Parts: sequence; C-alpha cells; structure tokens
Amino acid sequence: MASTSRMVPSGEDETQEEELERFDDFTLASSWERFISEIEAVCRQWLADGPKNLLEKGAVQLEFSQKLYRVKFELKYAAKSYSVDYYFEKNSGGKIADWDCTLHDLQLCFGVKEFLVIAPQSASGVVLDAPEASKLLSAVAIALSNCSSLWPAFVPVHDPSRKAYIGIQNMGTVFTRRFEADRISSQVPVKLMHLEGLYELFVSKFGYSTLDYAMRLFKVQFTMKSTYRTIPNDDDDDNDLQRPAAEIEDYGRTRDGDTDASNRSQWDDDCPWSEWYSAENPVKGFELIATWPEKMVESSLEMAELENASPHEAEKWMILPILSPNFDSSEGNSSSEGNRIGFASQLRLLVDALDMSFDAHFMEDFVSVENPSSANLKSSMVVPPPTVIDRLLKDLFHEGSQLPDFTGGEHKNSRAIKGAPLGSLFAQFCLHSLWVGSCNIRAIAVLWIEFIREVRWCWEESQPLPKMHANGSIDLSTCLINQKLQMLAICIEKKCELNEEFQDCIESNDHIKEDGLVANEATNMHIPREEFYGIRDSPLTQDGLRCSEPIKSKSSMKHKDASSTDEKSSDRIRRGSAGVVGSMMLLKSYQSMHAPFTQDPSLMTEDMHEERLQAVEASGGSFNFSAQLERDILSSDMAAFKAANPDAIFEDFIRWHSPGDWENDKTERSGPSRNLMDGLKDDWPPRGRLSQRMSERGNLWRKIWNDAPALPAYEQKPLLDPNREGEKILHYLETLRPHQLLEQMVCTAFRASADTLNQTNFGGLKQMTMKIEQLYLTLASVLKDLQTNSISGNSETIEDLRRLCVIFEHVEKLLTLAASLHRKFIQAPRLSADIFTDYYNFYLPRMGTGSSDVNEKEFNKKQYVRMQERQIVSDMFTPPTPNQSWRKVLSMGNLLNGHEPIAREIIFSMRDSMNNHHYAAQTPKDFKEEIETYRMYTCGTSNDLRVALSVTSFD
Repeated sequence: MASTSRMVPSGEDETQEEELERFDDFTLASSWERFISEIEAVCRQWLADGPKNLLEKGAVQLEFSQKLYRVKFELKYAAKSYSVDYYFEKNSGGKIADWDCTLHDLQLCFGVKEFLVIAPQSASGVVLDAPEASKLLSAVAIALSNCSSLWPAFVPVHDPSRKAYIGIQNMGTVFTRRFEADRISSQVPVKLMHLEGLYELFVSKFGYSTLDYAMRLFKVQFTMKSTYRTIPNDDDDDNDLQRPAAEIEDYGRTRDGDTDASNRSQWDDDCPWSEWYSAENPVKGFELIATWPEKMVESSLEMAELENASPHEAEKWMILPILSPNFDSSEGNSSSEGNRIGFASQLRLLVDALDMSFDAHFMEDFVSVENPSSANLKSSMVVPPPTVIDRLLKDLFHEGSQLPDFTGGEHKNSRAIKGAPLGSLFAQFCLHSLWVGSCNIRAIAVLWIEFIREVRWCWEESQPLPKMHANGSIDLSTCLINQKLQMLAICIEKKCELNEEFQDCIESNDHIKEDGLVANEATNMHIPREEFYGIRDSPLTQDGLRCSEPIKSKSSMKHKDASSTDEKSSDRIRRGSAGVVGSMMLLKSYQSMHAPFTQDPSLMTEDMHEERLQAVEASGGSFNFSAQLERDILSSDMAAFKAANPDAIFEDFIRWHSPGDWENDKTERSGPSRNLMDGLKDDWPPRGRLSQRMSERGNLWRKIWNDAPALPAYEQKPLLDPNREGEKILHYLETLRPHQLLEQMVCTAFRASADTLNQTNFGGLKQMTMKIEQLYLTLASVLKDLQTNSISGNSETIEDLRRLCVIFEHVEKLLTLAASLHRKFIQAPRLSADIFTDYYNFYLPRMGTGSSDVNEKEFNKKQYVRMQERQIVSDMFTPPTPNQSWRKVLSMGNLLNGHEPIAREIIFSMRDSMNNHHYAAQTPKDFKEEIETYRMYTCGTSNDLRVALSVTSFD
C-alpha cells in the first residue's frame, strides 16, 4: 500500500524531470557575440580570398588612387545597421611612402597600408556616442584577434567635420597599437602654429610632465611637406569673366576699346581668338609642394631653425596647376552649355540657325512684319540695333582694307573644307555673325541684308571690294559665295579700267589728227591691253610688232599664191606675236609659226561650270555643241592667231591650238642643227591631215575660223563683260535661299574658326598638333554634305553638326590650356609639355562621353620640378601686393617670396628596438627589428590644426 501510495504516474514523473532540467545555458551566443562572429566570418573570408580574388569578386577602386581598393560588408546589431569596409592594395608587402599623393586619409595619418573601417549607415556616417564607439572597436578587435589578422581597425567618431577617428591594431606579439585623430577648426594656439610647439606637443606624449622639453634632448625622426599656392590677381575676383565680343549693346564699343572692360589687360590679348572673345584663363594658379627628407631632431632649438628654412632647401618640389572650375567641369555635354564662351558655343548657335533656315524662302522673310512666322521669332530672338550694324559694316568695309594673306597660318588640310579662306570678306562676315544677336536667324538675316546693300554700293560706285583679290583665277575650292564675291571684285576692277580707258580715249581724241589716228591707236592701246589681258602661253621674249616683209617676199618667190598677192599691205603686218613656236612652220608658206598673245578665258564660278557641263551632257557630248559653248574664246584665239600669222590657214591653227587633232604621217624633224633649206626641199610640205572630227562636213571650228577677223588680243572685245556678270552676281546674292546661305556660313565659320585657333602659339606640343590635324579631317568629312546642298530640315546632318560642335569644343578647350601653359612656362618648356601631357591623358577618355560620373573626378596629377627649373617656378610666386597682404596674417614660417604655406604637414616618429625589453623576452637575441612606438601626423594652416597620434604599447 505504501509503495502503491508512493507511486507516481509515468506522465507526472516526466514533467518533474523536465522542471529539474530547466536552467540558463550561458554557452549560447548572445547578440553581441553573434555580431563579433559575423565580423570574424567576413574577415576570415577576405583573408582567405586575398587581393587577387577580391578584385575578381568586384572590389571597387578608389577614385583618387590607382592602387587602393575597397570591399564592403553590411551587418546589423541592436537594431542598427553598420558597414565594414576593407581597404587593401594589390601588393600587400612593403611600406607606404610618407608623402604619396594617392594615399587614403587614414594611411597618411597613421602610416598603415591595409585597414578596416566600421561605421554606422547613417547620414553622418560617424559614431556620436563614445560607449558605442568603444564597443564597436572592441568587437572588431576581438574578431581580428580570433582570425589572427594584423589589420588595423578604425571607427569614425564625433562630428564629421572634425575627421576624428579611434582605432586599434594587434601587432601579433604583446604589442598593441592604438590610434586617435582629431581636428581643431578654430582658435588654434599660436604655439602650435610653429614647429617648436608641435615638437614639444609630440615629446609630451612620452616624456615626463615635470620636464622642461626645451632643455631636454629627445631623438625624434622628422619629415615635413609644405604646400604653397599662388595668390590670384585682384581681377580674378570677377571670376575672370569671359568677354564675348557679341554683347549686343557693347559689341562695337568692346571692339573699339571704349569700355573699361576692354582697356583692362587680359591674359590672352596676344592670342588669335582675342579679336572675337576673351577666354577665361584655364590655369588660375599653381600649387607647389615642397618636401623635406627625414632627419633626426634632438631639441626644440633645431625646430626653431627649421622654421626659418627656405623652401629651396627642400629635397623635392612638385607642382600642380589649379584649373578654373568652369574649365575643369565643362565637358561639352548639354548640361555644361553656356559655361564656356568660345567658337564652339557660337557655332552651336549657328547650327541652330541653319535648322531654322528651312522655314522661309528669302532672308527678308525672317525680318518682315508680313511674314506669319516672324511674330514667333520676335519674342525669342534679339535683333542687333542699327549702331551695332553700322560698326560691324565699318569694320568689314572701311577698316583694314588691305588685302590679307589668305595662305598665312593656314593648315595644310584647311582647303579640304569648302569655305571662304580666313581673312576674306565672307569669312569675316561669318565670324562677325557668330557674335551678333546671339547668332540667331533674325540677327543673321538683318546683317546679311545690310551686307548685300554695302556690296551693291561698292559695285555701283566702282569702289574696290575690300578683303578680296581682284586678280587671278577663281578659287573653286572655296564656297560659292566667296567665288561670287571674288568674281565681283574682278568685275569692279575691269569696270574701272574700262572707264579709265574710255576717259583716256576721249581726252586723246581732242589732240589727235585724223591722218594719224590709226598709228596712235596702235601705240596707245597696244601696251595697256596686253598688260590687261596678260599672256596665255608660255612666257617668251616679245620683240614687238615687227614688220614681216622679208618673210613675205621670200614666200612669194616660192609660192605664187594669188590670194596673198591681192591682200593689202596692212594685212601683211604681223601683230600681237609672243614669239616663234619652236621649229614649226606654216603649211602654205615657209614662215615660222608665231604664238599670239591671247585673252584669258572668261572667268567662271562653280555653278557656271556645272551649268555648262550639264548642257554638254544634255546634248550627248556633241563636238559642235561643245564648240558652240566655247565660241567666244575660240573666235578670240583664232583672230589673234591670224593677226600673228597673216598667211596661216585653218590647219596651222589646229596644229598650234589642238595638236591632238593633227595626225602626222611622218614625224617632223626638229632641232637647231637642221638646215632649214634642206628641210624645205626634202620634207615640205609635211605629210599629215586633220583628225576625223575636224574633217567632218559642217565642222563648226572651220566656220568660226572663216568668220574670225585678224585682230590681235588688245584690239578685241573683252571676253568678260564686267557689267553683265556683276549684275548677275548681285542678283544671286540678293535672291539666295536662307538654307543655302546658312550652309555656306556653317562651312566657312567652322573653317575660319579652326584657322584662327591654328595660329595659336602653344609650343608645338605633339598631342595638340595631332588633335588639330584630326579636327580638320573631321570637319572636312562632316561638312561635305553641306557642299552638295542635299540636306533638309529633318536631316541627320543637323545632329552630326551638333556633335561636331562638341568635338570642336574639346579641341578648343585643350588648345586654350596649351596656350596658357606655354605662356607661363615659356622658359621651362619641359614642365609645360609634361603638365599638358598629364592633363591630355586625363581628359582623353572623357572626350565625347558626356557621362556625369567622370566629370566628378578632378585633375590632381603633380609634376616633378627639376633643380634648374626651381627658380622659374619660384618667380611665379610674386611678392604679395598691399591689396593682397591683408588677406592673411603671417603665422607660419618657411616663407617663399613672402608667401606662407597654405598647409604644412609634419610627421614626428619615435622608434625603439623589440629586444632588450622585459616585454619582449621571448624574442631572439640577434633580432634587431625596430618598431614605431610613437607617431604623430599634423596638418596645420593659419586657421585649423589636425593631429593624428598612434602609440604602441606593451600590453
């Protein structure tokens, strides 16, 4: 019974056992331990991967360094998110250089190479609570110790502006290194602005507090870097504003120098583009970094001496150009339009005007009140006032009327662009148009109308057309408008000469007797006309108008030609001869053949050649039709040939003018040794005949020959009718379609702008020369579509032209930099070339990308200054003027021409041996490695001071 009464059911027995087994198991991981475990796991993974595998897994390269990479891991603890960043280099061995410009901030402050940073994922990115910072640092330290890693770890603390950190590193033995960095942003003690005070601050970290540091000797390693910056000029406060010569109200005044802005000297006054705009100087100044080698310092007195040391005593100089923010940020994309003023920005506006030019049939439609589209244009496009137009026309037509050298400074590939040459009238018009009225279509229309009125005035008043050659042939490689203006200039010149000859004839007739009229005409008009029309054939010595009676009598004895005996004696006079044509003889006589002076062929522009070619093609290439087109010049040449060879026949003219149409049965002998009389007996008459086309019945050439009188060139009617051709040219210019005008303006403006920039003196930099040559080839390739007049308002050519403006802007930007550097380093060309090469390599990948991420990177490549170049660089740091000296109160030493450093960075260090110490008893006796027990980095300016301290302790 007792036993049964004490019996407990089996279910109750199990419940009691469970209650006895309930207790707290402290072996289970807490959230803190799990947090450490996560950090340890990711650190073990990074250690196992190594730098090579981490790069393959997507490690990110830092923008400011080509050697430092970063991987990131996110984790949570206590409802907060944290990120652990591991910074490493490909080559994990070796020691970092003290003043490497590519170092991370923590590498520079504490001398570490690879490290971890744990920070909260918050807006500030720092730990504001001190206990939390200590807890995070402890967690990372435990995790690194568990995985036997020697990486230092850092936690950002305090306010972000202070750049404060705390850190720890396990040295692998009994040594532990602790880090701390902070910054004073105001009220820096005067003592800490000098080297002596900074030295005593470092010594106080390991010396006894009761000691007088100035009287004790401590062997401290010291190295220093000072950064100097040139003071900007007073006018740089205005941001060195670019002066577009096309400010509408001040356009004329800025060009005439009536405003204060024009009178002020600009950096690019001697640059070729300064006639049109003043570019902002891309180089605002320079930073000079002088570094001193590491040396042993034992007292404060030595530091006081170093305070007065000259930067010329520094071991190394590095120079960095300070680029203008507008220059360094403008990449030619749409977001940067308007930041820089230059040819490229105005060419972009001209392309927009071309796009709008298809909306009207005449240029007057863009300014006419009756045009329905003009109302929309008025609200958005500014028309230059009459005063601006008057000043511009004065510059084009009345100032600098001397003829420019069109080939001077011209690039070898410039003529591949079908535009007007630089300096010509139309090229100057196009360049002026870029800067007037924001280069809109209405402003261009107003300017073009007034331009044509001025051209017509020159024609009607017989005034020479300025900036145009009035002689020579038409340059068909230029645009059609330039060809027309060149032909008009020639017509004006011909018109003036005809008027002068007419006046001379009237005056001479009052004093000439009737019986001497013919003789006087021969003497008075022969020389001027020959000079006027020139010599068409190869230059031969002219023997005047000699009488050919002896030859005539000789031929009359050999050939009793009835027709020749009936001719009047006046017709037997040889006139207009330029000399004998080798050994060629006339077929019907034994006289030598004479080459006549002939008129120059009639001048024709490209469109006239095309019309004639189309007419020939339409006729099926008929020989007689071609002769009909050339009737005037053929008749003139035949008349001149008859006058120079009175006994000539049609076959003689063909032998001289078109040798291919005379077929010889036997080659005629020629040479000075040949006996003329023997040749006449043996080989006369020569065996030959006319070609088939010249022998055909009804040949037009023979008909023209029969009708042509025997007149020398100076007595013929001019082939070019200046009055008729001049009026045709003016009609073409006045009725030119807007899009045809703008197409030629775009070609000419690109060519003239490129030719202007090509005259820049940039020291012959190889990269710049190559880039300019590539620009010309690109211009010729893209602009060839405009030469065929085949584009339309919706054509892709407009977009190609806009992209061409971007390319032009890149080259213009690089050229501006090259010119600025060349002027600053004219006595140190190596520095100019190396700095430009560095920027060119930096900028080249960004040309045409237009991406926003690459624009954020700034150029910071420094260039080494050789010893012989130091004085040249030093001279750039001119002593401050009275207006500049107030800006800063001198508070630091190491002055350079009166300039104090804008930043002075110093590294103090104390080293100790690892053996012969009770904490290092286990180290071998012959182990003599030194460790850095104390290290302090300071970066001070006149207004703030940053200090970073690392201490190695024996825990």
